[in-house]
Amino acid sequence: MLIRTAPTHALGPDRLAAAHAMLDTAFDGSFAAEDWDHALGGVHAWAEDERGIAAHGSVVMRRVLHDGRSFRVGYVEAVGVRADLRRQGLGGRIMAALEPVVDATFAYGALSASEAGAALYAGRGWVRWPGRIETLGPTGPVRLPEDEGSVYLWRTPGRELPDPARARTLAFDWRDGDVM
Repeated sequence: MLIRTAPTHALGPDRLAAAHAMLDTAFDGSFAAEDWDHALGGVHAWAEDERGIAAHGSVVMRRVLHDGRSFRVGYVEAVGVRADLRRQGLGGRIMAALEPVVDATFAYGALSASEAGAALYAGRGWVRWPGRIETLGPTGPVRLPEDEGSVYLWRTPGRELPDPARARTLAFDWRDGDVM
């Protein structure tokens, strides 16, 4: 199955609607409108077959503060595979299409993994962040203890990942819905 990539605007309304519907089904109806909104505005990777969208993921830009610096980070969103095609390597192929986008465009990659998805990311070389997670909310920094332990980082070649020994906190930009 061919994996294709394109920016959000190039997918068109029908393919975007189909990807959104597949993700909602893949996440058992818990893929909120805000989750879909978070996946837009960057680069999408997807696969289609005769039944429609089979797998999807996207990478968007986010700002992350660490150790007094602001970084442009490629944040991976909306990675899902249709139930009938799971455990056949499509998720890894979607990530293989997105990681070069991160490498070419951002200081490093980041994502928040579910327990079910963590093995996929760790197996591809994503590194779990051992420190504190915050967001820069409308009223100031807000700790996100429920997200600690689920954030993974991707090292862009030639660049270093944030060092938890220097500063144990990653502070992500604010957004509506589930911040991570």
